[in-house]
Amino acid sequence: MQSTERQPSPYRRGLIIVATLATAYVASHFARASNVTIGLDLMRELNIGPEALGALTGAFFFGFAAMQIPCGFLFDHYGPRRTVTGMLILATIGGIIFVLAPTWPILLSGRALMGAGFGAMLIGTMLVITRWFPPDRFSTLSGMVLSIGLLGNLIATTPLAWASQAYGWRAAFGALVVFIALAAIAIWMIVRDAPPGHPFLERTPEPPRQMLQGLLEVLRNRRLWPILVLNFCSYACTFTVQGLWGGPYLREVHGLSPIQAGNVLLAAVIAYQMGMLAFGPLDRILDTRKWIAVGGNLAVVSLLAVMALAPQPPVWVPIGAILGIGFLSAASTMVLTHGRGIFPDRLIGRGMSTMNTAVMLGVACMQTLSGVILGAYEPLASGARSETAYRALFCVLTVVLLTAIAIYSRSQDVKPSDEMRARAKSA
Repeated sequence: MQSTERQPSPYRRGLIIVATLATAYVASHFARASNVTIGLDLMRELNIGPEALGALTGAFFFGFAAMQIPCGFLFDHYGPRRTVTGMLILATIGGIIFVLAPTWPILLSGRALMGAGFGAMLIGTMLVITRWFPPDRFSTLSGMVLSIGLLGNLIATTPLAWASQAYGWRAAFGALVVFIALAAIAIWMIVRDAPPGHPFLERTPEPPRQMLQGLLEVLRNRRLWPILVLNFCSYACTFTVQGLWGGPYLREVHGLSPIQAGNVLLAAVIAYQMGMLAFGPLDRILDTRKWIAVGGNLAVVSLLAVMALAPQPPVWVPIGAILGIGFLSAASTMVLTHGRGIFPDRLIGRGMSTMNTAVMLGVACMQTLSGVILGAYEPLASGARSETAYRALFCVLTVVLLTAIAIYSRSQDVKPSDEMRARAKSA
């Protein structure tokens, strides 16, 4: 009877730990998505073009991607608690530089440091979920974490548009810096790497040479490579619309005001949150991860194709497409869940960090490329980008994502039922 009464306690504690990490994750989403709202303001204040704005946005993801492999080593050696806390201190420093930056190069440096500091958040949270909960709950809880994190995207739309008009974007980011610092303190005080008795707590930390051999083992896993291709392209293509050019497109091509464009992006983030909650449990219901990812990404391709091919559509068409892409973007998390299933626990930190490297490096490259594509077209007399320039960008996104899906379709599925049978055998 005593053991039955004690069983819920680790579960509840795990939920508190995951909720703490998810709340901190809000800051990461706010920082990465903010340029879609303040991008035109930055261009005017700093006198920069779309290429520089694309590079500025991409800098966050280059910094993020650069820290994934190092954080994988740190996760497996020191655990998520110490790693995430330390990296959030780095994000705080980057945020301070960003707020005070007088020129574009310094602004770029601060944004890159913020990206590097937030590089530990998602994978650290997923490692905690892996160790505190059974594998068939991973997708659902990961979806909940990402849904909570997307509150940052919500704040980066209409609320940020309002705050930047009322107080300036620097004041808004000053509040973000305070939030990051408080989040680091909360994680240090509340988060624990694993429940009592978990093998991770009894492990002998691997020496550096053995850790490097583990990374090579991850990279030699042929089942990983098709997954990495879609990881590289899926979020990169959707976030280029949702997190950078969707707002400017609605303002420059369809004449929406900053607040109106912010409202559309706000609704798209809500749709994304709904998608996270909808896609999260689907792998347990349908007993597949691969085909959920394929179906969701193919639907995104169809919406990108509409934006690329429809000349001068009524405004409700791109608005509907942006909202649909927001909901279907949640399919990208199923790719990460798929990849997690191919690694043993001793390699989970390095394995998931490798996958997230592909995600963030893909976003960084696509953000930078998107600025180059738009910058290749002559601006209108008003200085705005033309509809033709934006349609060319959407066409590139369509082709890239469709190619990635074709490659990923050759991967081997990892079904939740197979994982549960393996867990039962090892118990």
